[in-house]
Amino acid sequence: MAVQFLPIIKAIAPYLAQVATAAIPAFTFKPAAAKSDPVVERQIEELQAAATQNAQSIHVLAEKIQQAMQDIENAVEEAKKQVAAYKIILLVSLGLSAVSLSICVYLLVR
Repeated sequence: MAVQFLPIIKAIAPYLAQVATAAIPAFTFKPAAAKSDPVVERQIEELQAAATQNAQSIHVLAEKIQQAMQDIENAVEEAKKQVAAYKIILLVSLGLSAVSLSICVYLLVR
């Protein structure tokens, strides 16, 4: 794989210095210009406050979702218990039906 990229790297290498000198100033921090503008400072403070409020809201939302998940799990367990109880009731009723049917058949044959 490195052999395929070698010609590309050789072609780009002479221009890397020019690209770096043009791009690095765009990413550097300019404290004098940012500190001198009070509007920018106020906007930064508002954004930080909004980010803090969003983080708190997300934390509250996560707690509520966790509580909802626990409630759902509890409801699932309760539903499983009810299904088990209904299965027992169904089997008992089927057994009683079979007994009553066999008694009826016995009485008709007799």
